[in-house]
Amino acid sequence: MGTYGAARKRDDQVLRFYSANFEDKGIIEVPLADLKFEKEHNWTNYPKGVLHFLQEAGHVIDKGFDFYVYGNIPNGAGLSSSASLELLTGVVAEHLFDLKLERLDLVKIGKQTENNFIGVNSGIMDQFAIGMGADQRAIYLDTNTLEYDLVPLDLKDNVVVIMNTNKRRELADSKYNERRAECEKAVEELQVALDIQTLGELDEWAVDQYSYLIKDENRLKRARHAVLENQRTLKAQAALQAGDLETFGRLMNASHVSLEHDYEVTGLELDTLVHTAWAQEGVLGARMTGAGFGGCAIALVQKDTVEAFKEAVGKHYEEVVGYAPSFYIAEVAGGTRVLD
Repeated sequence: MGTYGAARKRDDQVLRFYSANFEDKGIIEVPLADLKFEKEHNWTNYPKGVLHFLQEAGHVIDKGFDFYVYGNIPNGAGLSSSASLELLTGVVAEHLFDLKLERLDLVKIGKQTENNFIGVNSGIMDQFAIGMGADQRAIYLDTNTLEYDLVPLDLKDNVVVIMNTNKRRELADSKYNERRAECEKAVEELQVALDIQTLGELDEWAVDQYSYLIKDENRLKRARHAVLENQRTLKAQAALQAGDLETFGRLMNASHVSLEHDYEVTGLELDTLVHTAWAQEGVLGARMTGAGFGGCAIALVQKDTVEAFKEAVGKHYEEVVGYAPSFYIAEVAGGTRVLD
């Protein structure tokens, strides 16, 4: 599962984009000198944004190019299809124009594109995972400092099953920005007594001890989720390093409970998938992924139970929601690269 592209440099100053996923849009032509957001240009705004910020950073892109794109990551499903397109564009430009790019700088430009070109107040995790990923490794990332560690991910006789609600979610139109604002306000309230910049600096004891400073019950729940999710991440890193998939699965479950009840970003579709997954034989853990409000969940499932798992979860989901989910078996692979 991924996003693929082919490109060739032109002799003029024209960019020509075509996506096999959006055939109805046809070929979209854009002057290299006029890289601005245009709603009618649809998916091409992502590569346009990356090229704009590459130029702004001083990288010389002096010719246009033809760019063909195909991807099998579902759009709007919370699986980072937009971030994959951003990193793909950066690697294409890097090789066409012999740019001297650190991969982390390209990751940052992907985030910059989302925030300042597309207008989505997202973080850097999607671009980081796509740009910095490695085969059979999980990424332990501090998004505040961008320090990271590649943690061995030995799934043994298990696979990652992606469960798509088939309820499209638009990050820009969701409550993602609202949740982020609630957490930022909670930090401001806690700063009355604590010298902190982020909720990630706290532990469970601290958030309980100083909960009286957060004046709104919902903001307290959001803050509690953020703090405890960080603690779960530390425990998950240790579990993977120890090869303890049972503990890792339990942490996945606890994460979803917190996302459902404290952060409140799940909903009927995601909860139905995850709760049903928990009840199946061979499931070590399951939780929603992405920003929530539709999109996808993931489950860690024993290989020999996958078909029964898909049948049981799919049947119950369709009974509850009224339409079928989709399932994909994922592999943990390396980051954006040129294919031979």
